[in-house]
Amino acid sequence: AFRGFGAPQGAYVAEMQVNKLADALGMDPVELRMRNLAKEGSLQTTGAPYPPGVTIREATEKCALESGWQHLPAGWTQLHPGGPDAAHPARRRGIGIACGHKNVGFSFGYPESCTVGIELYGKTEIERAVIRHAASEVGQGTHTVIAQMAADALGIDMSQIELISTDTSETQDAGAVSASRMTFFVGNAIREAAEIALDEWRNEERPVKVTHQYKPVPTTPPDPATGQCDPNTAYAYVAQAAEVTVDMETGQVDVERIVCAIDVGKAINPQQVEGQVEGGLVQSVGYSVLENFVEKDGLVLTPSLSTYLVPTSLDIPKEIKTLIMENPDPRGPWGARGLGEVMFTCMAPAVAAAVHDATGVWFDDFPFTPEHVLRGLGELEN
Repeated sequence: AFRGFGAPQGAYVAEMQVNKLADALGMDPVELRMRNLAKEGSLQTTGAPYPPGVTIREATEKCALESGWQHLPAGWTQLHPGGPDAAHPARRRGIGIACGHKNVGFSFGYPESCTVGIELYGKTEIERAVIRHAASEVGQGTHTVIAQMAADALGIDMSQIELISTDTSETQDAGAVSASRMTFFVGNAIREAAEIALDEWRNEERPVKVTHQYKPVPTTPPDPATGQCDPNTAYAYVAQAAEVTVDMETGQVDVERIVCAIDVGKAINPQQVEGQVEGGLVQSVGYSVLENFVEKDGLVLTPSLSTYLVPTSLDIPKEIKTLIMENPDPRGPWGARGLGEVMFTCMAPAVAAAVHDATGVWFDDFPFTPEHVLRGLGELEN
C-alpha cells in the first residue's frame, strides 16, 4: 500500500519552499527551520493548537547533528557542503534535509473509535486472557504488538494471551488499518478495557467478559467560511537527511546515505519499529528516484515492473541510519505514536535539496530519473 495518501506530495511542496527560501536568504536550511518550527502550544494553520507532544524540533536537531551539521554560536552550519567527487570527476556529491509530521488517525471530524473485547479465565489467578479485535495484519506486526500491549496492561505473560482477530462474527469494529492509527487506537482501547476487566476480576466476577469502545479526543471539520478547525488527534514527527551522488554525464542519482530521526513516542516492539521505518525509507527511495508513472491519452505506459521500476537490493542506500526517538505522546498508549507513514513524507524533498547541493539546480518535480536530471541540467532538450 502507498504510504501517506497526499501527505508526501504536500510535504514536497512545503519543504521545497523552505529549502529555496533558505538558499535565497543565504541561510543554512537547518537554521531557517529551527527559527520557525512549531513548538508545544503553537497554532496550526487551521487555528487550533497542535496536539500535545510536539517534537519536530527535537527530530530535526537530532537528524542534523547526525548528518554533518553543527550548532555554532553564529547558528546552524553544514560543515561539508556538496561539490565535485575527487575520485570521480563526472560526479557531484550533495546533502539535503527535510522534516515533517503526519496525522495519526482520521481527520476533520471523522467519528473515530476502536472496540476490543477482553475475557479473563482462571480461578485465583488469571490463567488465560482472550483479546477480541478486528485489526487486520498487513505485515507490520500489529497482532504481535496487540499481544504485547494486552499482556502488559493485564500484568500477565504473552504466552497467556489468545487473540481472536479479523473475524466479523467474533469481533466488533476496530477501524481501518490505515492512517497510521492501529497501534495508537487499539492500544488505547486495550488499556481502558484492561482496567475495567481487572476491576471485575478483583471483585471476583469470573470469568470476566468486557467489551469496550475507545473514543479519542474529537476532531472538527473546517469552518466553511474560515477553514478553521481542530483537524487531528495526534501527530508523528520526522526529519530526514539524504546524501546523494549525481553523475553529470549520465544523470544517474544514487542515494548513498539516509539519516532518519523519527519520534515514535514509545517503541512497543523496537525491532518491528526499525523494520517498519527502514522499509518505508527504501520505499521512499523508489518514490524519489525510480518510480515514474507515465500515462498518455488515458493509457498507462508503465504497466509492468520492467517499465515502472521499484528498488531492488542494488538500489538500497549503502547506509541507513535510523534514530528512534521516544518522547511520549500524552494521548498515545504507553506514549506510542503512529509511525506507519510518517517516514515517507520527507525523502523526496531531502533528495531534491541534495541534488541542488550537488549541482546548483532546483528540480520542482520528481522522480529523479536520469532523463529528468539531464533535462534539468540542460543536457537534453525538453
